[in-house]
Amino acid sequence: MTLELEVQNVTSVTEIPTEELLQQWASAALRDERKSAEVVVRLVDEEESQRLNWEYRHKDCPTNVLSFPSELPPVVESDLLGDLVICAQVVLREAAEQGKSSEAHWAHMVVHGVLHLLGYDHQDDTEAETMERLERKVLADLNIKDPYEEIVHE
Repeated sequence: MTLELEVQNVTSVTEIPTEELLQQWASAALRDERKSAEVVVRLVDEEESQRLNWEYRHKDCPTNVLSFPSELPPVVESDLLGDLVICAQVVLREAAEQGKSSEAHWAHMVVHGVLHLLGYDHQDDTEAETMERLERKVLADLNIKDPYEEIVHE
């Protein structure tokens, strides 16, 4: 699998994954789906995430990851899969709330976003089960614990 990954880091957060890790996680999600792809990953702060979430989803809050699949006409040959916008503050906050390592949650968000770029979704129970099964498999291949496993707080 050949992945050309462009990382745009515009977040004020310093605790972010390396480009190598982002590449590894995105490649893992694409492994069985594409021979080659181009993906842009934009790491943002809450303000940009909230603005984009409102503009495209009509939800007035920042969110962990937004996926923007490429909308090139079919006659244009391109490996461009699309763009991911990941909000660093939301990812770190969720990891802490869920008792997960930040690295594991970052990996999950990248895998989740790439699967959206590939056309997977979770609008109904069947779609959600399919997508979650794929997420679990990709993350397990990366030696990352099941992100949907119940977290027991003592």
